[in-house]
Amino acid sequence: MDDEGLEDAAIFLMSLGEEQAAEVFRHLGPKEVQRLGETIAKLKVVPRERVETVLTRFTADAGDQSMLVADTNEYVKSVLRKALGDDKANLLIDRILQGSDVSGIESLKWMDPSSVAELLRNEHPQIVAAILVHLDFDQSSGVLKCFSERHRNEVLIRIATLDGIQPTALKDLNEVMSKVLAGGDKLKKASMGGVKTAAEIINLMGTSVETSVLDYIREADGDLAQKIMDNMFTFDDLNKLDDKGIQSLLKEVQSESLIIALKGATPELREKIFKNMSTRAAETLREDLEARGPVRLSEVESEQKEMLKIVRRLADEGQIVLASGGDDEFV
Repeated sequence: MDDEGLEDAAIFLMSLGEEQAAEVFRHLGPKEVQRLGETIAKLKVVPRERVETVLTRFTADAGDQSMLVADTNEYVKSVLRKALGDDKANLLIDRILQGSDVSGIESLKWMDPSSVAELLRNEHPQIVAAILVHLDFDQSSGVLKCFSERHRNEVLIRIATLDGIQPTALKDLNEVMSKVLAGGDKLKKASMGGVKTAAEIINLMGTSVETSVLDYIREADGDLAQKIMDNMFTFDDLNKLDDKGIQSLLKEVQSESLIIALKGATPELREKIFKNMSTRAAETLREDLEARGPVRLSEVESEQKEMLKIVRRLADEGQIVLASGGDDEFV
């Protein structure tokens, strides 16, 4: 949700009054509650026209939707039990609603990272890794920042090599949190962890920690370290650079390389590139892109990787600022 959408939601909740707003908050996740709460706290004065616009839009949107059942999970359970009897229904219910209950782990999402770190500090790195992949990347990053360097590195290498979590393991994890998972042993393993997850978490930890972690992983498995680095900043992530960053990048890239790289770019990224060029240069690039015939995917990916190397170099030199978990570090 963008900033305007957040403000609209906050204005709507404020118009409901405390009791009704509290009912809405009960259905939201921890991150949503925090973001909405912060937005409400910042809204001191709201123009009447803005309030009326928000309420009118909500009324229109609500009119287009209809809730047939208040709690679909409970509805499924009730219907199956009435149709099949408790024994047969129970065999199906876990399969139908698989993965919907990780209550012990979910409870961690409401805690601040330092408290979660304290809870997990003495657990085996494999257990910590399996728990952290259930949390948001920024929360996992905050937890790992509270660990010692060695413990942090051991957890991250396990996150990077994690290819899923079996149901029995999920049950064990919830027992660590003093809760028991509902579900059977025949459930498919949850698709969590892996190189991309490790890369997303490392991305949010800042330069010094990033270097330490990647050096540690590189010693254990050079290929794995390279895969993580490849996932830490993708070509599409150029959209996240500000205009100054795009302009710095364009000064370093040859026009031929840029044409080939952009053959595989999203329309959104192409427009961002055009916007940061002179009108004449942008028109020339558009014409060259249209005139260029099909290009091998391997060629496109090669040029995109070269551009990403330039991005990393400019970032190291402080000319480009990449997102780093909100701590304004250069990476």
